[in-house]
Amino acid sequence: MAELQEVQITEEKPLLPGQTPEAAKEAELAARILLDQGQTHSVETPYGSVTFTVYGTPKPKRPAILTYHDVGLNYKSCFQPLFQFEDMQEIIQNFVRVHVDAPGMEEGAPVFPLGYQYPSLDQLADMIPCVLQYLNFSTIIGVGVGAGAYILARYALNHPDTVEGLVLINIDPNAKGWMDWAAHKLTGLTSSIPEMILGHLFSQEELSGNSELIQKYRNIITHAPNLDNIELYWNSYNNRRDLNFERGGDITLRCPVMLVVGDQAPHEDAVGDQLWGTKNLIPASCLLQVECNSKLDPTQTSFLKMADSGGQPQLTQPGKLTEAFKYFLQGMGYMASSCMTRLSRSRTASLTSAASVDGNRSRSRTLSQSSESGTLSSGPPGHTMEVSC
Repeated sequence: MAELQEVQITEEKPLLPGQTPEAAKEAELAARILLDQGQTHSVETPYGSVTFTVYGTPKPKRPAILTYHDVGLNYKSCFQPLFQFEDMQEIIQNFVRVHVDAPGMEEGAPVFPLGYQYPSLDQLADMIPCVLQYLNFSTIIGVGVGAGAYILARYALNHPDTVEGLVLINIDPNAKGWMDWAAHKLTGLTSSIPEMILGHLFSQEELSGNSELIQKYRNIITHAPNLDNIELYWNSYNNRRDLNFERGGDITLRCPVMLVVGDQAPHEDAVGDQLWGTKNLIPASCLLQVECNSKLDPTQTSFLKMADSGGQPQLTQPGKLTEAFKYFLQGMGYMASSCMTRLSRSRTASLTSAASVDGNRSRSRTLSQSSESGTLSSGPPGHTMEVSC
């Protein structure tokens, strides 16, 4: 009879003392559910407490995607439709996400006491290093909308070594001029805070259309239990300083940047009158993006003007924005083997036929594409990309 040999078997994931295999599976499942739901943390900063929610686990040698929302919203109402979009799942599987809520904007936030000094946008930007230090994250790719885009841009100016890329949606890099200030004061005499914020988030065309989306967000803002806090954030946004971007100068963004604006983005008539001498000719948001684009490094900046989209492209066109974001990440060297999105696949046949008809199109430093095809391109290195999709 052959001599028996002793074989030692070691578990890949040793059980805790007294833990059964069934309990271990349940614990692992609970951990996965927790990661899917996100883990919310708060950290103290020199300017007060800030709350943020983390999804996923850090990936080696990859930055975190950090988002910052606009006025009147929180991270869920601002970004959930985008990050829950089907084609976005491939992206979020490759990056850990950090969604920052401005102070007092998180769900269930208590109302600040009367006389509370809300942080300026510059101070809100200075809170971000505390978040990254708490999480031990070294670099980020920032995604911001409106006020959140300004905050991330200010952070990138102050901490360029920690920002690998920025997606800035409807950013206004300028301080309010005296005409803007006067228009804001006049509007405040006849409009409520929710109405003014809705006018900041959505165009008049969108508000007049009163779609289901508009009804939803009008209800969210009008009946927000923290409306007093929202007004403080709104006031800070209206008192922002000029970012003073200067192409080729010391004050500029030194990372890849994608500027995004909807072609029906909201605008203030006072700004349109000042620049063009007429009303409703070109949305001021589009003009601001063009101006911002002209002040940034053309080898690092892409400009995306999104057709059939208003002030919140991440809500109204999550598919197109997801596709653009994927190309942006690929241009940075991430997700090189990524699959085409459903939007890209559906266009392939029409693009092929269009190419045979149109032939070779001339290329300039600005790559412009028609809204009919809606195509996006990462563009040749060192070129500014202007895309209408």
